[in-house]
Amino acid sequence: MMVQGPVRVETPDGSTVESDRFMVAICTCRRSKTYPLCDTSHRKKRRPTP
Repeated sequence: MMVQGPVRVETPDGSTVESDRFMVAICTCRRSKTYPLCDTSHRKKRRPTP
């Protein structure tokens, strides 16, 4: 999901991640190495089977 930056995202554990870029990709699949920000590493990982 693309959002206009700068952004501050609060993670479920209460920590925050900040980005000062003008557009920021937010990870919605939780497979990013830089979660909650998307780094497209999800393309290299398979989805877990339910």
